[in-house]
Amino acid sequence: MALLNTAFWNLQNLFDTSLSEIAADFEFTPANGWTNETKDKKIENLANIINQMFEGNGPDLLGLCEIENLSIANELLAQLDRQDLAVAHVDSPDIRGIDCSLIYDTTMFEIIGKPKEHLVHLRYPTRDIFEVALKVKENDAELIVLVNHWPSRSRGRYESEPFRITVASQCGKIVDEHLKLDRQAFLALDDTEEAMTFLNDKWNVNILIMGDLNDEPYDRSVLEELQASNGYDKIEEIIKRGQSEATHLPSISSYLKKEAFLFNCSWGKASKPDVGTHFYSQSINTMNMLDQFIISRGLLFGTNGLQLVRDDDDLPMLEIFTPEIMRTSTTTVRPKKFTFNIKADGTVTNNNGYSDHFPILTQIRTL
Repeated sequence: MALLNTAFWNLQNLFDTSLSEIAADFEFTPANGWTNETKDKKIENLANIINQMFEGNGPDLLGLCEIENLSIANELLAQLDRQDLAVAHVDSPDIRGIDCSLIYDTTMFEIIGKPKEHLVHLRYPTRDIFEVALKVKENDAELIVLVNHWPSRSRGRYESEPFRITVASQCGKIVDEHLKLDRQAFLALDDTEEAMTFLNDKWNVNILIMGDLNDEPYDRSVLEELQASNGYDKIEEIIKRGQSEATHLPSISSYLKKEAFLFNCSWGKASKPDVGTHFYSQSINTMNMLDQFIISRGLLFGTNGLQLVRDDDDLPMLEIFTPEIMRTSTTTVRPKKFTFNIKADGTVTNNNGYSDHFPILTQIRTL
């Protein structure tokens, strides 16, 4: 049995210092103080936190968002203590040029096929839902990772909510495509016990959704559209046989209507006062649980070679990583974001911050 240390972190605007051909990253330029020295300091600070994760062992699987491109992802990778890590990344056409990436341990994981970017075209293409299919070398179990960064609340929570609902629907569609057959493939099955077993095996595919969803676990996008909750009732259901004793497969209508429910590991943290991954300081000062791990049936119950480790309450584990050096003070648990200032004489000052989000951690057990 192996434990796969897994993390996600919104890095808060990790850009390079050159003007992108596709991205409106005009704020992060040398003229505005985003120099190579500033960028290098930011990377050094981020790497310091990543290296401290999991009691100094670092993560084996690390999802990232707000990172501009593969080049700067590799700059970050070079500052990590681990030599067994690689980056999966696809540059997306996001208007601000901030993407999602996945860093993985090459001794533990093997990538299956090519990573995919799933774009949702609103008025402009959103930040991609980044999909990476992995095989765990320990036991050949497969794991689908979907790294997310949903549209922000910059226009206001409720004004921007339809954008996040749209992206949640796309994320749910990707989940369904992994857990279910399409109409043509279903109709091609013979009505046998073996086919029934095949349908339920597929229903148990291991899927890990991680990301900054810019919504709480109880918001409509997550709870109703993605159908990720803290309840077991729906997620416990398997594919049921046809109603006749002579029938093995369900009817095509009942099968195609079946929806994949997911388990959100973040509810335990969201229910606690003043606990979260991001500090929202406009109008009300509160912590938000925006960064989340969401898992499929297979990862919840361990039916397909992998299972999320349980915490002391026998729930899938999620830890908010809040080392003291990344807090604004010793008395409050608020993330110390990275800022930089350019003086009149052209010199740049840094405040030794990190990100405006805390990372989240969990572990996956091989079975």
